[in-house]
Amino acid sequence: MSIRIEALKVKSVKAPKAKSGSSFDFLNKEISFSGNSLKDKQKEEYYSNLGMLLSSGIDMRSALKIICDEKTRKKEKEIFNALFEDMIKGMNLSDSMRSSGHFSDYECYSVGIGEETGRLNEVLHEIAKYFSNRIKQKRQLVNTFTYPTIVIVTALLVVIFMMNFIVPMFMDIFKRFSGELPALTQMVMDISQAFNRNFLIYLLVIIAIVSILFSLRKREFFRKYGSKLVMKIPVVGTLVIKTYLVRYCHTMALLLSAKIPLLRAIRLMGKMISYHPFEQAMAQFEVDIMHGKTLYQSMAKFSLFDSKMKSLTKVGEEINQLDKIYTSLSKQYEEELQHQIGILNSLLEPILIIFVGLFVALILVAMYLPMFQMSNSFV
Repeated sequence: MSIRIEALKVKSVKAPKAKSGSSFDFLNKEISFSGNSLKDKQKEEYYSNLGMLLSSGIDMRSALKIICDEKTRKKEKEIFNALFEDMIKGMNLSDSMRSSGHFSDYECYSVGIGEETGRLNEVLHEIAKYFSNRIKQKRQLVNTFTYPTIVIVTALLVVIFMMNFIVPMFMDIFKRFSGELPALTQMVMDISQAFNRNFLIYLLVIIAIVSILFSLRKREFFRKYGSKLVMKIPVVGTLVIKTYLVRYCHTMALLLSAKIPLLRAIRLMGKMISYHPFEQAMAQFEVDIMHGKTLYQSMAKFSLFDSKMKSLTKVGEEINQLDKIYTSLSKQYEEELQHQIGILNSLLEPILIIFVGLFVALILVAMYLPMFQMSNSFV
């Protein structure tokens, strides 16, 4: 019996519905692998260590016992100890992981496929590789946006300080002299006065806006239109889409290489992904495939996927090598993503420094203009 037919024997599982994420969650939880207790790093270590131990000839029970004994955190130790005890009772690993509630449908189903087909070691290494890549991507994105965030926050603090302390000092000096102030100086002074008078109101408005956005982040309409807005932001939108394309290709490659049927793989993707445009695409893929259409025909409806993705998907379906096609695409998109992040980093640093410098210089020039005028009047 072929591996594909064996894969179909694995019973389906009912996974809890993935949490709906906001359009701005791509830095944190773009794809949810369920696991309120186990983080990506912990899962990567678990799959990597388990695969290594099994490859060295250690039986499953002993491998789980070793993994459990090396854990120092109480919650982590409890989770893996439960897996070990289930193995003693005769449960297989996939059922034990599923009953624990700390592993996603994708993980349990893939491990089940590995157990049924005798490819468990390979599946474990592939899942570990996926989590490793996901951690790497997340760090890259966090590093990309950390510097701009620090610069922007610093600039805001500098502006607040100048508006609250520096500008009022100059205002006291200017009050002693008669005469009309330059337009730029008057504008900065008016802004400073308004800022000082209404600072609390501005702060409350900002808090209210942030609270409203936070409360609406899971609403369907907010996620839909928020996602569209993010994708229209220059550079950022491209990075977001490219990040999801990498993860889509890599996850589909893992699922299909494990001989999971295409329709089942699409359903798993729909549960794991939490970015609205891709959720909609996965839902449409499932409907179209059930009605006899190919993945390429369904994908052609969406602008999320570029022409390269669509063309190679068509080729992959025709030659029945979709998993290899997606593996190759995943590497290509990841290289493109890293290149774009590098360009963004090289451009953001000088642009932000120049912007902050010009803004501070503008305030200082506005304050010194009247003094220049007064000094010229005495010449």
